[in-house]
Amino acid sequence: MHCLARPTLCSLVFVLGSFAAVPADAQAQAPAAARSERVAALLPEIDKIYTELAGKEHLPGLVYGVVLDGKLVHVRSLGLADVERKIPATSSTEFRIASMSKSFVAMAALKLRDQGKLRLDDPVADYLPELRRVQLPTADSPALTIRHLLTMTTGLPEDNPWGDRQMAVSNARLEQLAGAGLSFSNAPGQTFEYSNLGYIFLGKVVSKASGMRFQDYVTREILRPLGMHNTRWEYTQAAPGKLALGYRWDRDHWEPEPILSDGDGAAMGGLITTADDFARYVAFHLDAWPARNDPERGPLRRASVREMHLPQVFTGFAVKATLTDRKTPNPRMHFYNYGLDWTRDSHDVVTAGHSGGLPGFGSQFRFAPDHGVGVFAFTNLRYGPVYGPTNRILSMLVERADLGPRAIAVSPILAKRHPQVAQLVQSWDASLGSAIAADNLFLDRSRVDWIAHAREKLEPIGKITSVGPIEAENALRGTFPLIGERGTVNVKFTLTPEREPKVQEITLTPAKPPVNQ
Repeated sequence: MHCLARPTLCSLVFVLGSFAAVPADAQAQAPAAARSERVAALLPEIDKIYTELAGKEHLPGLVYGVVLDGKLVHVRSLGLADVERKIPATSSTEFRIASMSKSFVAMAALKLRDQGKLRLDDPVADYLPELRRVQLPTADSPALTIRHLLTMTTGLPEDNPWGDRQMAVSNARLEQLAGAGLSFSNAPGQTFEYSNLGYIFLGKVVSKASGMRFQDYVTREILRPLGMHNTRWEYTQAAPGKLALGYRWDRDHWEPEPILSDGDGAAMGGLITTADDFARYVAFHLDAWPARNDPERGPLRRASVREMHLPQVFTGFAVKATLTDRKTPNPRMHFYNYGLDWTRDSHDVVTAGHSGGLPGFGSQFRFAPDHGVGVFAFTNLRYGPVYGPTNRILSMLVERADLGPRAIAVSPILAKRHPQVAQLVQSWDASLGSAIAADNLFLDRSRVDWIAHAREKLEPIGKITSVGPIEAENALRGTFPLIGERGTVNVKFTLTPEREPKVQEITLTPAKPPVNQ
């Protein structure tokens, strides 16, 4: 917006304001310390929720943790890993995490994609010849692809009761199963339906594409680089006294559940891990955000980890959901991604994670990428119901610990345009407008009209005393306050996609009514 010789507007004093230089380490440490303190204030309530859950649901053992800004800031263990020998559960106890394993296999598939060893839209039959003769449910069904396996849109039926018993199945049996034909509930690609068999097939694809058992590929390429040295697939390899044995509550006592051995079906839920190890995995997911120029440090590119978190297929709409006060409406949308599910609520809070349940075990993890926090819980009770409480605790941390969302870094071009736009809306300097305004800005509204509009918005706040810092919405859009003697006007501007981005849109919004009205 340029400046004509209009005394009322041009008499405004152009002010950038002063920005005190704060050492980088102080900038990082102060907010991090405050975030940790706010989380710490909620830990007694979190402990109470899990303690009451353990008693109410007869959980033999329970381990849970909170990960904040890359660190395991709280971990607690309750009860027993081994009831008969009275071995207590600890943060180093090894729990089978059931379907939480699926995200590791999905991560392996994406790593192979990044290595050029498979494509997500490849037909599964290119890797598993036994599927070539499978008759799809309709004549117009698309070929079954790796992406269908990842997103549970295979058309195979929900199979939890049956699938939970298939972990130790052999490749020979799987080939026989597919060779005899499969039954479908829908055409591939049509809708979400939870399929353990689909992830068993995904594990086989990972094995074929990597040239080794998928368990070995996940261990070598994901677990070990993350430092998850006490995470494994076969329960007999657990350290002495460290394995959580599985139970069911039956007639007022705990009855042992048989533990299935590792097998060719383990991609659906066979991984065994500890709280200390799993916290590293949660931290790795959180570290993928935001997108940035830092060197890659993880076993999978940050862009591919973020891809895992993006919604792929709609699974439901929780219209009656509430905030944690259980009164305030907070409906949310649910999607399934790649080995993870995804939600966005009416407050724009995004979370991702996965639950797990097997005979003898129940588990859940959930994290809020924009807020830098995650929660997980493991128990050794048959389908132990840690799911709802863990979700609720994450929501409580987001709502009550004031954790974010994380501030978006101000891009160099946004930082450059910030003072220029501040000057433009106050001075309407013609040469400045020519330098930074996009072609459309004065076609959409004439220069005279812009001046009149700006005068209408800025006059009520009086003399401009300072310009506040810019808050980035993304790399090419941001908002900053113009602070006057009698109020504030927020200035929002958007830049073009040109090589040298220019200002294509500006909005002026009073932050509050003038004090004299």
